[in-house]
Amino acid sequence: MPNMHQHDMRYVQQPVFWMNQHESPIILPPPPTPPTFPDFRKKRRKDGTCAYLVIIFLLVLLALAGVGLGTYKILELQKKLDEIKEYSSDAELSSSSEKLTGLEKHPEKKGGRLAAHLTGKDSKNLPLTWEDVFGHAFTAGIQYKNRGLIVNESGLHFLYSSVYFRGKDCPKQDLTHIVYKKSKRYPLEIKLMENKETFNCIPRVIWGRHSYLGAVFNLTDNDVLYVNVSNVNFVSFEETKTFFGLYRL
Repeated sequence: MPNMHQHDMRYVQQPVFWMNQHESPIILPPPPTPPTFPDFRKKRRKDGTCAYLVIIFLLVLLALAGVGLGTYKILELQKKLDEIKEYSSDAELSSSSEKLTGLEKHPEKKGGRLAAHLTGKDSKNLPLTWEDVFGHAFTAGIQYKNRGLIVNESGLHFLYSSVYFRGKDCPKQDLTHIVYKKSKRYPLEIKLMENKETFNCIPRVIWGRHSYLGAVFNLTDNDVLYVNVSNVNFVSFEETKTFFGLYRL
């Protein structure tokens, strides 16, 4: 037969606190609350938002800087364009004024070569008369006056002249083309270059002959240069065929 004490051992023993009638009951304190841990997910979310805001701010700042730089460049280009337009307008106005007054010249560049190129001008007088303003003609530092070119600076010059002879009638003598100078140091004319054209022609048939002279000469200040021909009636005054000029070397 089972023992009574053994049967009672199957139950879990509970702590028993004995107290007498005169003692107050013992109250045990509640168990301690477990410590709370910070939520790192919220912190990471907050740090990520700040980083995004900083990046957006930098991008906006960079865009504003680009817009500012672009605006500055546009204003600078506009200023340069206005200066170019103003310079062009002044140049056109000056050129128009010279054309209206008949004083248009090819300006001499500072330190540039002294030169002049004259073209044929219809005239029956000798020495030959020249055009010094219009068309291909110009003077730069060398004066044209009284049918002659005036040397303004002593030194070596290349002197040239072209004359185109043309007509229907046959000339009775050789066609002569001469370039000469007058100097204050010498009273007579000094022949510098000469060419003669001798040929046979058929009457009433148009003919043409071209004479060209060119050489280097040591000219003196105030020397005056002229062109002469044997018969001015046979000279064709086309500017591309009959011309006269020089330039200082």
